[in-house]
Amino acid sequence: MDFVLPPAAVPSVAVAGSSARFAVRRIFCVGRNYAEHAREMGHDPDAEAPFFFTKPADAVVDSGAALPYPTATTDLHHEAELVVALGKSGRDVTEDQALALIWGYAAGNDLTRRDLQAEAKAARRPWDMAKGFDNSAVVGALRPADQGVPAGRIRCLVDGRVTQDADLAEMIWPVSGIIAHLSRLVALQPGDLIFTGTPAGVGPIARGQTCEVQIDGLQPARVTLL
Repeated sequence: MDFVLPPAAVPSVAVAGSSARFAVRRIFCVGRNYAEHAREMGHDPDAEAPFFFTKPADAVVDSGAALPYPTATTDLHHEAELVVALGKSGRDVTEDQALALIWGYAAGNDLTRRDLQAEAKAARRPWDMAKGFDNSAVVGALRPADQGVPAGRIRCLVDGRVTQDADLAEMIWPVSGIIAHLSRLVALQPGDLIFTGTPAGVGPIARGQTCEVQIDGLQPARVTLL
């Protein structure tokens, strides 16, 4: 097949213990999936079903990257999240079927231009430029699903200071419910990543700081802002 322009490189994330990489197709993110985070953002955690926003696949960044501070913002925030990588397709799956679609799990950081998000909310406009900008999805190395479902603590540290600390069990919608609900909205495909929401404590990362997301049993997702 001839292309007018050379095809872009395939976005991918690292796999723990392997030189192989996981090709990324799409990135879906769940909003307000921890009750205390929903409250800190001024929302009722019991009032709505899961909702989703997206990031472009090429927003992915490997752990350990040093990135320029993003343009068009003076208020960049971290959001620590469990990331689910799908290895099988599915549509209208049940919660009992959902976990069989998962290839692996990783720690992730949903970087957010909070000032742009606030402006968009005030104007009742989409969040795209607050969430889907370049290098906005930091993802640690994936651990294959056959090594078990992650459980325990999820934390975020900025220059070694803990800013977020919760238990994965505090999710309002568990991973199986997230996948089942999303599969009723789109046909899920191998290579899709799902960021499953962030706990309370989101906050700024300044130039020169290092932010690390830690999840028990997974490799961290670390980024330094230049």
